Amino acid sequence: MPGVLLLAYLSGVLLVRLGLPAFLGYLGIGMVLRLLGFPGDPLLDFFSDLGVYLLLFTVGLGLRLERLVRREVWVTGVSQLLLLPVFLAALYILGLAQNLLSLLVLAVALINPSTVLLARVLQGKGELSALHGQLALGISVFLDVVSLALLILVGFQGVGALGFSVLALPFLRPLLVRLFHLAQNAELKLLLGVGLALLGAELARFLQAPEALGALFMGLGLSRYPGVGEVAERLWALRETFLVAFFLRAGMAVGPDGVFVGLLLLLLLLLKPVFLFLPLVRQGFRARTAFLVGVGLGTYSEFGLVVAGILQGLGQLTPQGVGAVALAVGGSFLLGAPMVQRAHLFYERWKPWLKGWEKPGLHPDEEPRGALGANWLVVGMGRTGAAAYRFLAGRGERVLGLDSDPAKVEYHSSKGRRVLYGDAEDPVLWEGLDLNGVKGVVLALPDLEARLQATRALRAKGFAGVVGAVSYAKEEDARLLEAGVDVVFHPLLEAGERLAERVLQASEA
Repeated sequence: MPGVLLLAYLSGVLLVRLGLPAFLGYLGIGMVLRLLGFPGDPLLDFFSDLGVYLLLFTVGLGLRLERLVRREVWVTGVSQLLLLPVFLAALYILGLAQNLLSLLVLAVALINPSTVLLARVLQGKGELSALHGQLALGISVFLDVVSLALLILVGFQGVGALGFSVLALPFLRPLLVRLFHLAQNAELKLLLGVGLALLGAELARFLQAPEALGALFMGLGLSRYPGVGEVAERLWALRETFLVAFFLRAGMAVGPDGVFVGLLLLLLLLLKPVFLFLPLVRQGFRARTAFLVGVGLGTYSEFGLVVAGILQGLGQLTPQGVGAVALAVGGSFLLGAPMVQRAHLFYERWKPWLKGWEKPGLHPDEEPRGALGANWLVVGMGRTGAAAYRFLAGRGERVLGLDSDPAKVEYHSSKGRRVLYGDAEDPVLWEGLDLNGVKGVVLALPDLEARLQATRALRAKGFAGVVGAVSYAKEEDARLLEAGVDVVFHPLLEAGERLAERVLQASEA
């Protein structure tokens, strides 16, 4: 077992350095172990089950149904479900599941995109709160909820009346809240989270219901409670560690038949971006926003692999079926991760054709055009950008803020600040702006590539004013200066220096 985990670690390191998710390495090691005739290990099985329990427990903790109420989210999510007949027919022909309900659960689970991959890439690029990021995450959560609802239905197939008592676990909320209040530090909160996940699984086993659903409903008992997000964050790393065993087992299930089925499932993947792009442009969004959402959600989900594992535990899916799903999920990440990373470049390449699908007139994600009536632009209205805006406005300058997060635009506008929606990585933004009278631009964007693209677009437009940009590492400075930035500011480094300077001044007073 230790040697298997070490091999998994080394494969994960290799895949991460290649810019791919580590779990693909775990699947690969599992496939190698199968070829070598590895018989399995009881500890590996226990770790695998524990990872699934922690996963569903944290899903319960983080369930936010209010994310689904936006019309564009549920309309686009329902449009994805129009693919169900295609997936159902394919799964039936391939003989993966035992009955119609199991086929339906597996089909919806495969239609699910990877929320984890999407969130990690968008967070790394600083686009998690951008309009296309919010839309993509909302649609992903919608499909997660549908998949969970169906999984609960199939889980209760053949369960006796006592088993349905698991549905009452969320009503333990008053007791769970009191236990949560007793946890005074991070270690105790982590211990509480693990204990509750296992308790939910054990209660479900006692009630003769699926253990994984017990963990899910126990998590729902603390959902939305203030401060519980810290528990979910601390459980994240722990559950990912134990899920290594789950992915190893899934890789060990991949056989010759699974390879053929997995490749066929990968062909169906081509339909997913189309059924995301078209509903969004039909609702009036720009082709760029719809394309970025479609690419971001154009993978299978690792949660679909977990669902396949649960179905196998319920006797509704063969090990070969789990192996086929593992191969399809892994293959979708290999194809999808580079696409998500380079989505902006692909859009620029295909823009003339994609824009032909747009509806005429104004779009809900329209960006400002023409003269701005400002002499300073602040791009990125987070903490640093908002501070820069307030400073310039306090000096009597005419300032305009731009941000790709509609929530930030609304917040700053409610405070009386002039802030408009604008995505700095969209060349259309800079092409449409009249920068006459603008003395300088402050780029307070978290993503280096966004700062570089904005600077190059400004200089290509002939902007001769001052461009200032934040830099979060010395290695970024040379690239920013080469692109045309005049002033580089290190907020983390210089904040510490200013603090030391003021403390020194106070000590000498």
